[in-house]
Amino acid sequence: MFKVRYLFLRANRVIIAVIFAPAFAFAFPLPAAAQNYPTKPIRLIVPFAPGGGTDILARVIGQKLGESMGQQVVVDNRAGAGGNLGAALAATASPDGHTLLMVSASYAVNASVYKLAFDPVKDLMAVTQMASVPFVLVAHPSLPANSVKELIALAQTRPGQLNYASSGNGSSPHLAGELFTMMTGTKMVHVPYKGGAPALAEVIGGQVPLLFSTVIQALPQLKAGKLKAIAVGSLKRSSALPEVPTIAESGVAGYDVTNWFGVLAPGTTPKPIVLRLNREIVQHLRSADLRARLASEGADPVGSSPAEFERVIRNDIEKYTRIVKAAGIRIN
Repeated sequence: MFKVRYLFLRANRVIIAVIFAPAFAFAFPLPAAAQNYPTKPIRLIVPFAPGGGTDILARVIGQKLGESMGQQVVVDNRAGAGGNLGAALAATASPDGHTLLMVSASYAVNASVYKLAFDPVKDLMAVTQMASVPFVLVAHPSLPANSVKELIALAQTRPGQLNYASSGNGSSPHLAGELFTMMTGTKMVHVPYKGGAPALAEVIGGQVPLLFSTVIQALPQLKAGKLKAIAVGSLKRSSALPEVPTIAESGVAGYDVTNWFGVLAPGTTPKPIVLRLNREIVQHLRSADLRARLASEGADPVGSSPAEFERVIRNDIEKYTRIVKAAGIRIN
């Protein structure tokens, strides 16, 4: 009788524990580090020089975060090695949420062309993708092609004679061009420059006829008539250039090369801190003033979850790795 009663009471305890376990879990406070976060200024590393798209967006969101989180956000520009220097610095920083990294799609490109000193997925954790910025294939007005179909026909009649500029060997615009030639069966010559600005200047000057540029960078020149847009590289049309078709809808089905910007944290940063940062940034991205600011720069706000942003990074690393191998690209 005693044994039966003992088993009955024990079973009841198990049932009660199962029913009320979630409530008990919510009753306990978050870890102290997450509960008190942030306790000091936050350093937002930008792995490029001041003035570029990554730097501009970092300063915009840094100011907003500083206001809502009660601590100053200090933008720390650490340019070098194509962005790898700043990324490595963030990967080895204390995982307490007080050091973050602002990245662009070049982060995924670098993982496909460089031998990195850190794991780009494990050593740095996705917080959120802030924005996406389509690449746009632009040309000097004198180029006798105004559409993807006309450009392919021109390239096929002049194999190895049409040049396209990029911001450097192994850069996102370079890989955008390589993917275009692979998918269209054309042969164009890659001309690398030391940055997007000199590449753009050469196309405006007519020294090189073509360039894959970000909408942010090309938009002022397109509006001024110094360049013409052939097509955008994303699957969806750009909100800044709604009249310009995509490369995919112009006959190159599946073509998709999009620049993006996002925030990462050291890989072992506590999840509650990452979720707090995600919530704060996404909230700002939904505000009318920030959406208008991004739209004026040709950027579309995103505000994804950490898991969604991680998938974007993983997928782009895989895609760019395939392009690099197929094209035989090597960085000296």
